[in-house]
Amino acid sequence: MVSALNAQLTHHGATDVLRAAFEAVPDAALVSSFGAESVVLLHLAAMVKRDVPVIFIDTEMLFAETLVYQLELAERLRLSNVRIIRADDAEARDPSRSLHRRNVDACCALRKVAPLRRALEGHSGWITGRKRYQSGTRADLEFFEVEDATGKIKVNPLARWSRADITEYMEENRLPRHPLVAQGYPSIGCAPCTSKVADGEDPRAGRWRDQDKDECGIHFVDGKLVRAGQDT
Repeated sequence: MVSALNAQLTHHGATDVLRAAFEAVPDAALVSSFGAESVVLLHLAAMVKRDVPVIFIDTEMLFAETLVYQLELAERLRLSNVRIIRADDAEARDPSRSLHRRNVDACCALRKVAPLRRALEGHSGWITGRKRYQSGTRADLEFFEVEDATGKIKVNPLARWSRADITEYMEENRLPRHPLVAQGYPSIGCAPCTSKVADGEDPRAGRWRDQDKDECGIHFVDGKLVRAGQDT
């Protein structure tokens, strides 16, 4: 199915990809960080299926601006099925909230990866906002993938969008930007692991700065980056 969908939608836009996704995987959920570029996918999804389950992982380490932005976007786009997910055991396993200083991967696993895995247990697939230009690990990203370890379908409607496409869509549709973008944060994650980006730097340079890390881990299964899997 994945190969057929990718071939069928090669020359189609994000809206067509979303429609095909909801037809192929009716119970698909959309996973959003409500970050710097999230409004584009949320706006597109709201036009296709306003009651799509939207999973928002509150790591309890996010910027206050992100939490406010999440509420504002959900109301503005009239998203009727936003689900706020948190780790059940974060307080017990990281009572000092300092795990990110000792082991950043373990912190992501505790506060992001494990809660998302639990939240997706009742879904056959999920929709992401990943794009090819975001990092080298995403350069060959297709619209549809399958996680071999879970059998879940992953949908990337914006895979082929450029940064200019994102900006143009926001401006044309007068979509609100995350308030931290204007303060020098073009890519936004948890507050302790996100820093401002200087002129000329890669937009994701502020994520896990000075560490050999550019993915939080939610797109990994058994420690491996999920690529396009076999047909299902």
